[in-house]
Amino acid sequence: MAALLFSTFDVSRQAFYRSGLAAAIVNLKPIVPGHVLVIPTRVVPRLADLKHDELASLMASVQHVGRVIERVYAADGLTIACQDGKAAGQTVPHVHFHLLPRKLQGDRFANNDDVYPALERSEGGLPSALRQVPQPLQMDADEERKPRTLEDMEKEAKWLQTFFEQAESDSGS
Repeated sequence: MAALLFSTFDVSRQAFYRSGLAAAIVNLKPIVPGHVLVIPTRVVPRLADLKHDELASLMASVQHVGRVIERVYAADGLTIACQDGKAAGQTVPHVHFHLLPRKLQGDRFANNDDVYPALERSEGGLPSALRQVPQPLQMDADEERKPRTLEDMEKEAKWLQTFFEQAESDSGS
C-alpha cells in the first residue's frame, strides 16, 4: 500500500481506514479517547482546493468513520471540526477533520464549547509533534494530554481497523 502523507509526514502506521481518496488516522495527542483525524489522501492545504470527488469521498469518510468511532467509544455524539486556513487555526497545510466522541454524561468538557479552545491548543502543537515521529513524541506542554509513542498509535490504529474490517464483512463488501 502506498505511503500516506499528512502534509510532509508519513502517517501510514497511524492509518486505520482508507478509501480511494480519504483516510483516517489516530491522533498524536488526543483530546478525548477516540479523537481521530480524517484526511484526503492527496496533500491539499485548503478545503476549496479539493476536487469534487475528493470532497465527496472525504465527507463520506467523515460520516462513516464517525459512525464507527461513536459506536466503538460508546459516545452519544461527535464534535466534528475543520480549521481551514492559517487564520482559522490550521497549522498543518493539509485539510483534516477532527472527530471527537462526546458523551452526555461523563464528558471531559462539562461546557460543550470548551472543546474549541482545546482543539486550538492541540492544533498549535501539531507541526512540532509530527517532526518528532518515529521517536517518542515531544508535544506542547498540556498536562492533561499525555504524549504517545508511535507504537501506541500503531496499536490503536490496528485495533480500530478491526471494526472497519468487521463492518465490511457484515455488509458483504
